[in-house]
Amino acid sequence: MAFIYSTAVGGSAAPDHAAVSTASRMPAEWDAHQRTWMAFPPPNETFGPVGSSTLDRARAAWTKVARTIARYEPVTVVADPRDATAAREWLGQGIDVLAVPLDDAWLRDSGPTFVHAADGSLAAVDWIFNGWGAQDWAAWAKDQDVARSVAAGTNVPVRRSSLVNEGGGFHVDGEGTVLLTETVQLDPGRNPGATKESVEAEIHAALGTTKAIWLPRGLTRDYDEFGTRGHVDIVAAFAGPGTILLHRQDDPAHPDHAVYLQLKAVLAGQLDAQGRPLRIIDVPAPTTLRDEEGWVDWSYINHYVANKVVVLCGFDDPNDTIAAGILERAYPGRTVELVDARDIFAFGGGIHCITQQQPARREGDAA
Repeated sequence: MAFIYSTAVGGSAAPDHAAVSTASRMPAEWDAHQRTWMAFPPPNETFGPVGSSTLDRARAAWTKVARTIARYEPVTVVADPRDATAAREWLGQGIDVLAVPLDDAWLRDSGPTFVHAADGSLAAVDWIFNGWGAQDWAAWAKDQDVARSVAAGTNVPVRRSSLVNEGGGFHVDGEGTVLLTETVQLDPGRNPGATKESVEAEIHAALGTTKAIWLPRGLTRDYDEFGTRGHVDIVAAFAGPGTILLHRQDDPAHPDHAVYLQLKAVLAGQLDAQGRPLRIIDVPAPTTLRDEEGWVDWSYINHYVANKVVVLCGFDDPNDTIAAGILERAYPGRTVELVDARDIFAFGGGIHCITQQQPARREGDAA
């Protein structure tokens, strides 16, 4: 499948690197980054109008995450042109702002997935984005072009995928294994008529993976009206080769207790792409069970790994400290930074959902 070199709003056409091969590999999130990409919450039905307390809450929460990451690596935030000035005021010095038309601010899902090409240079996978399965409440006329805009801002070639997919809908170990969810990639609102075989063919071609591990579903709250229908990055994530962090809900009253037992059974005995048995590390859920909307999906799995840091969702909960200790051991040598994520979850996601890593070039590759 050929790379397509695109022109995007606010950027010039990415160069035609003749040496770039269609072979690619997505590195693990814990590999070295060149920078992190985020998006600035625009006024919309989710965040509220300009001047509203809800929009200010969203912008404050996103800004806190951006500033935390910026202490460890460069951060670029895309903002709708009408919001670019406000973004610069909120974010302050040291964080770059790129004007790009936006519908929403979940850049993990609308933005590109960066991969290494065969020569070690960077390329960007542009999945088809259709508002998490063409949901009635979603808008994506602008967001469907965001991946190409970001790729143009990084001056890298783009591989347009034939698959409707989002970055929160998969997780890789960097050594050939990818986690997927049956209710996401096989969702009729995303890929009608798709089979596991057809999805895996495209996923493997785009990410350089060779083995997919399918989970049957995601967390309960994610199937509410404004959910993603089962993103994996809130329930399970690789934390190293052969190692998976799994969301554990201990209270039988919460429906995710049954989900945890189901997913643990599915993962038990699985081998990764290198033939290693999976080591499963349970991460207990926060003790809070409900909010004003119903059963919470608060999760420490939805963290972000950047250079020398793990940015971990905090909930002012007794289990925050327990989760931080587990992740300190899972990612040795990294500082764990707890950032209050309750407002981010109230708007529909977590810290991983609002971030997207741009890997560093592999050592020894030409600039």
